[in-house]
Order: sequence, then C-alpha cells, then structure tokens
Amino acid sequence: MKTQFSVVLFFCLFISFAQAQTGKISGSIYDVEANDVMPFANVTIKGTNTGTTSDFEGDYSLNAAPGTYTVVFSFVGYETVEVSEVIVEEGKVTSLNVEMKSSAGALDEVIITTTTARDTEASVLNMQRNAVNLTDGLSSQTFDKIGAGEVSSAVKTIPGVSVQGGKYVYVRGLGDRYTKSILNGMDVPGLDPDRNTLQMDIFPTNILDNVMVIKSLTADNPADFTGGMVNIITKDFPTREEYSVSLGATYNPSMHFNSDFLQYDGGGTDFLGFDDGTRDRPVNRNQAFPRPFDNDAALTRLTERFNPTLGGTRQQNNMDFSLGFTAGNQYDVGKKNNKLGYIASLSYKNTTEYFEDFENNSWLKPRETSEFELRPSRLLSGDVGKENTLISALTGLAFKTEQSKYQLNLLHIQNGESTAGNFEEEILVSDAIRVFRDNLEYTQRSITNALLSGKHTNKDASWTTEWKLSPSLSRVYDKDVRITAFEYNPSNNTFSIRPSSSESPTRIWRNLEEINLAGKVGLKKEHQLFGRNASLKFGGGYTYKQRDFTIDQYQILIQGSISQRFEGNPNQVLAPGNIWTPENQAGSYINGFYEPANTYDAYNTNASAYVSEEFNVTENLKAILGLRLEKFDLFYTGQNNLGDLILEDEHLIDKADLFPSANFIYSLNNDSNLRLSYGRSTARPSFKEASIAQIYDPLTNRTFIGNIDLQPTYVDNIDARYELYGDDAQLFAVSAFYKKFTDPIELSVYSDFSADNFQPRNVNDATVVGAEIEIRKNFGFITEGLRKLSVNLNVSVIDSKVEMDRSPSGEFESRQRNLRPGEEFDGTRQLQGQSPLLINAGFDYTDSESGWQAGVFYNTQGKTLELVGLGTVPDVYTMPFHSLNFNLNKSFGEEKNSTISLKISNILGDNIESRFQSFGAEDQIFSLKKPGTPISLSYSYKF
Repeated sequence: MKTQFSVVLFFCLFISFAQAQTGKISGSIYDVEANDVMPFANVTIKGTNTGTTSDFEGDYSLNAAPGTYTVVFSFVGYETVEVSEVIVEEGKVTSLNVEMKSSAGALDEVIITTTTARDTEASVLNMQRNAVNLTDGLSSQTFDKIGAGEVSSAVKTIPGVSVQGGKYVYVRGLGDRYTKSILNGMDVPGLDPDRNTLQMDIFPTNILDNVMVIKSLTADNPADFTGGMVNIITKDFPTREEYSVSLGATYNPSMHFNSDFLQYDGGGTDFLGFDDGTRDRPVNRNQAFPRPFDNDAALTRLTERFNPTLGGTRQQNNMDFSLGFTAGNQYDVGKKNNKLGYIASLSYKNTTEYFEDFENNSWLKPRETSEFELRPSRLLSGDVGKENTLISALTGLAFKTEQSKYQLNLLHIQNGESTAGNFEEEILVSDAIRVFRDNLEYTQRSITNALLSGKHTNKDASWTTEWKLSPSLSRVYDKDVRITAFEYNPSNNTFSIRPSSSESPTRIWRNLEEINLAGKVGLKKEHQLFGRNASLKFGGGYTYKQRDFTIDQYQILIQGSISQRFEGNPNQVLAPGNIWTPENQAGSYINGFYEPANTYDAYNTNASAYVSEEFNVTENLKAILGLRLEKFDLFYTGQNNLGDLILEDEHLIDKADLFPSANFIYSLNNDSNLRLSYGRSTARPSFKEASIAQIYDPLTNRTFIGNIDLQPTYVDNIDARYELYGDDAQLFAVSAFYKKFTDPIELSVYSDFSADNFQPRNVNDATVVGAEIEIRKNFGFITEGLRKLSVNLNVSVIDSKVEMDRSPSGEFESRQRNLRPGEEFDGTRQLQGQSPLLINAGFDYTDSESGWQAGVFYNTQGKTLELVGLGTVPDVYTMPFHSLNFNLNKSFGEEKNSTISLKISNILGDNIESRFQSFGAEDQIFSLKKPGTPISLSYSYKF
C-alpha cells in the first residue's frame, strides 16, 4: 500500500514539475477576407512535432518548453503565416493573434516578426478595421493609459461620444433616447430604467475586454438606436489564472473633510447600498386617517409612527474610496481539449459630494414684447450633500468544446444614494415670498441580470448558431422623501408653515419594479456567391418588459396656530409635544392623500426577425445588405386624478416596422477603407413618458408630466467614412453623417407661463448633419526618441434643425407671439439634446519598459438645447463644460504587476451650468453645480 501511495505521489509530483517547466502560446486566428474567425486552422511550432488546430471560434492554445520559437499557421487555400521570435517563458502565457488571407494560385508564405497581444489598442483597431459596421472602440490597455477606473471615464475619449452627469453616454451629441447600451450584446436595463443607456459608472474597467461603439446599422442589431450603440464586453475565458486587487481614494478640496457637510442620518446598512427598514412606510397603503374633528386618539398614534427627522445635520465628511477584486482561470476538462473557464469580480465604491451654492431657478420673458430682460419666477439656492454607495458583482462560467460554447453570466448591482438639501427660495409669481426648505431623500436601486448563451457550429464551421437568454429585474425605491418648507416673514422675523403659499410638509414613497425578459437566436451560413466567400445571417428575438409604478404621499398638516413656535426647525414639526392629541386639540398630524395618476402598470413587447447577406461584389468591395422586422406593442393601465380617464390594458402603441440597412466597404489596401452605409432606426417613448403620471422632483421643485399620445420617432441614417490604419495603433479617420427624423420626441415646458413643469412631445421633422475627424499619431516620424509620445484628437461638428409645429396652438405660433423687436425667426431651431460640437484631445507618454505612463486629456461639448421653451418660458441651454484631466501611472515589479496611479480631474475648475437664454436679454441661471477638482490615488496588483 505504501509503495502504491509512493508511486502515485511521485507521479503527481512529476506531472506538476513537468507542467511548471512549460509555458503556453495562445490566441486567435482571423480570416481577413471573410471578416470572421478562422476555425480549424493548423498551428505548429516550426522544427518540432508540437501542434494543434484552432477551434470553431478561431482560438487555439498549445504548450511548449521555455524558449524562442517560430510558429506556423496554415490552412488549405490560404497563405501560410510564420511568426518568428515568439518567446515562451516558464509558467506564462504568450498571446499571439494572427490574420490570414486566401492565396491566389500557389501557396505563399508570409513572415511576421511581431506579435499582437489581446486587449490592446492595436487589437481593438483591428476589430474596428474589419467590422461590417462603422465602429469605434476602446481596449483595456486604453483604460489603463487614461487612468479610468470605470467605463464612464474612458468612453468619452471615443469620437463623437460625451458623458452626461458622469454616468450616461451620448453618441454624436444626440440625447439619451438615441443612444443604446448593451452588455455582451444583450439589452440590460440600467439603474435608471427610464433611460435608454446604462449608467456607465457601474462597470469597473478591470472586468472589461473592450467597449465598442457601433454607429451604423445592420439587420442583426436592434433598431432602437440612432446616434450609436455602446456594447460593453466583459472579460471572457481567460487563458491563464488571473487575479487582481485594487484600491483607490479621491480627495476633492471643495467637498471632502468639510465640517459643514450636509448629511442625512439614515439606517445601519446604508454603507451596503440598501436601507435596513428604517425608511419603510410606517402605515398600510390603504390606511384611513381620522381628522382632528373626529377627536380620535388613533390620529396621534398614526402620526407618531412617522420618523420625526425632517432636516439634515452638519458634520465632517470623508474622502471617496473604492475597492475591487477580480479572478479568472481556465481549465482543461475531459477529452478533446474541452475547456472550462470562469471570471468573478466584486467592486465597492463609496463617494460623497457637497455642492455649496447649488442653484435651480425659473425665469420668464416679460409679457410685454417690447421688454427684453428676463424676470425671475422662482429662485432657489443652497447646499446639497450626497452620499453614494455602489456595489457591483459579476460572475461567469464558460464551457467550450470543439464545436460548442456555453456561457452563464450573473450580474448584480446595488446602489444607495442619500441626499440632504437646505435651500433658500424666493417665489416671485405674485407677492414675493421667501421660503426656507429642507429636503431629505434616499434612493435605493438594484439590478439583477442573468445571461445564458450558446454558440454552436457543424464540423466544418459552415453553419453557426448563436442564442442568448437574458432575464433582468430592476428596482428603484425612493424611500421616505421628506420636504419641509417654512415661509419667512422678515417684518417680525418669524417662520410659519402656510400650505397656500409654501406647501405643507410632505412625505413620499415611490416604488418602481421592472421585469425584462429578452431572448434572441441567430444563424449564419458560410457559402459562395459570385465565386467568393459570403455569409448569410438570419434570426429573431423577443423582448418583454413590464413595470409596476406606485407613489404613496402623505402631508403633515397643522391644527391651530402653532407653526411659529417651530422657529423654522424642521425637526420640531413632529417632535413630542408638537403632535396633535385629543387633549391639546392643536399640533401637527398626518394626512394621507392618493393621486391615481401616479400608480400605473405598463408592459411592452418587441418581436423581431432579420435576414442579411454579406458578400464581396469585387475583390475589394464588400456589401452587407439586410432587412429587419420589429413588431412593438405598448400597453398601459392607469387613470388620471379626476377619474374621468380610466385605461385598462390600453394599447397605446401598435407598430410593425421594417428597418432596411446597407453597408458598403471598399478596401483601398490592407490599411485603408472607404465606408458608406444606410439604415433606418427608431426611438420609442419610455414607460414614464407614455403615461399620465405626474412625478414631482423635490430637489428641483419641478414636475414631470407624462404624455400617452407619444408615438415612436423614425430616423433615416446615412454615414460615410474614410479610415487609414498605421502601425503602433495609429489611425486617421474622417466621417460624415446625415440623419432625417420623423416625429422626434423632445422635452418641453408644459405651459406658456411656467418653467417648473415638463412634458415629452412629438415635434415636426428634424435633420442632423455632422462630420467627425480622428487622429491617433505618435511622434516617431520626427525622431525615434519621440515614439513613446503620442496624440489622440477627435472632433465632431454637428448641425441640427427642427421645423416647428405651425398649428394654431403649436410652437411656431407661440414663439411668433413672443418675438422681441429685431429678433429674427424662420420657424426652425436646434434639436433638443443635440450638441453642436464635441472635442476630445489627449497627449500621452508611455514607456512600457520603465513602467511610466503620463497623459493630459481634454474633453468638451458645445452649447446644447436642454429644454424647449414655450410662450414666455425661454429655452434652456447646457453650457460647455471644459474637462481637463491629468493622469500619471507607474508600474513596478519584474512583470509590472503593481501599478500606482495619480489622477487630477477638472483641473480648470469648470462648473456644470445650464442657462435660460432669450433674444436681447442677459443669460440667467437655470441650474448650477460646482464639481471642484478631485485628486485620485489608486493602487492595483495583478497576480
């Protein structure tokens, strides 16, 4: 027995020793002409018997002893590729990707002396060059270069891309509804399900391979994007064991370690991104409340259930900090080189923001058209403190055989945000009223998503089938929003609660739950057309989304003239001794009030089918022609507050649409392309927009009003592009595009006389014309010593025009009535949400050998129409925000596994500002925030 045990132990040790003495070469093989992977190609190490073949996805791996080799790639009918000087090190993986092309006549041999690593700028540019769509992208290597810890910081360096609010991506200056975000090729609702784009700051860059922005349409992609579709691609099937840890901290001199930080004291689990029940609604939704004249002690007991804290506290806050961990590995299992891989990631981020002198105002044009200067309607200023916790967890399994691949990814994102506001407000509509307002808010958001996918081929990979199933659950809970307003009388220095002028103290609970079920299947057949390789694609999909939305509201009313004794302190309103009782017959008490319009149930379905053909017209001209069908239906259940409009599964939208697309790519040579594309797309209203809900925002004191008459927007898109690729990830590209909008949806003020209520509306046709230029160039052309210094510049110039509605009650007539002397008016204006200018520029220095990297990066966008005015309400424009950032990285260790990064953001100290603008009048502030200049330091270690 001991002998047998010794033999087994010796054998295991021998195997382990042998494995430790080898390394691995792995990568992907790409068919240049077919614009696809190369399955079942031969891979051998020259001069040895070591070899393998690529699998159906073009991936391969083979073990080799440490040394320097020449690797040979071959396939019948293709030029043989030899890659020399491939270095294999003990226990390490050498990444080597190659491209192959068919040979004319006798087989030729191509000698290559360089290798291409995965996830580099060069690999992403190669994907971009060979893509059938007009595409731009970022690699994980670029994330490191610009010091981006999350996608939102990185993606704005892509041509035509801007990021709003540090979270949401706009492509080509178009608003949120015209940009689509997907995760690994599938729809995923974000933390704000009313947006078409995901919240980009939820994805740490250390779990990503790349981010691709698709700007032209093909039939196999969804039709509901116009500016661009952002595909976030997570790491997949690591070739070796990988782990990483990271931690970071950010200090903002204008926000952190501030003893006056305004804080909302909440529950014990706020640091985990969810409420522990402290803010749960304390009464049943159907609870009836007695009135004081009932003389019922139950009113006192019900009132005492509500948390008496109505105002924030001032205390010192801390810095932002973040933690992250990733792990991944691949194993050989069973026979025939089957592989099992996994990836896991967990990240935690806690941030605080403090905006002193925050402003949110309303201004109006004078009714007398001979007057120019705007007049204030409501002026609000004060301090806002925010604490935000974001936790994201991603885990995935992948199993791969010779002809199939299965993947399961699970994603959960948890976010909790508490806000405390203290404001002074002047209401100047009629008699001037001065109000002091306290707001407390807590929003708990979460998204849980599963993605199960499969890919299969036959033995010669002429048929490929790919399918995906993706259920998601989104939750957004606004828990116990608290608004307390005191009217101030300067004549006697008193504070009082007057519902007729400054509203009653209010408590709000809002619940949104949304289920998203998505699935699709696609098939591809490789065949011959006109004697050349071609691909036929066809398939379909189905998406079901359902939302429950409810709002519960309660008012705090005052019996008797006691509010002055609160002395403007919101925490005294529900303090013991100030609550109404049958004995004192005076004090504060709770009254529930229900607005039927703010409770609704809605769902939509979208069934799709598509077919496309990709083929070469000539040796250099490729065509991709396709047609997509989408059947979209939207149903709504709800009623208005008056009860005279009751909808039960009302079929608001019933559309069956065809979306044709055509892409042509002419290869001038191996390094340059000419592209021309056409595609039809759509933009559909969200559940909130296509509703009769009236949703109040206590922070801005504004109300969103739904519109059940909204219809989808349709857009015809034409794109042209010339692109030239060089060595060392260099690129020159120039693009032009034209978009024709039918029934675009815009956010407009609700009435002629108030800027505090908004509503989405269909407007007349619009056009957008634009041009983009991108340059990525190192300075090696000047002298070899400057090769490590490079510049990245991309500029987008865009012109948009909307033809105004000329009906008697339309925008044209409204603006015509309010023209000022000398004001020119042709019935057109800029498209709402469309930026006329985008600039991204950067200089960076990278020395891989020493581990130093430094860069300066600049980003801005032009003045953008944010809110369409009407009547006496002027237009609101988002002002340019000039973002100048500096990043410095230093990698340490023999393998450069340790990295320290320093980043300084918003060096210019620019403010986030929107303004009312009217002809002949001085600009006035609509909203103003001062983000300060954050300084971040982070450390990461890979092993």
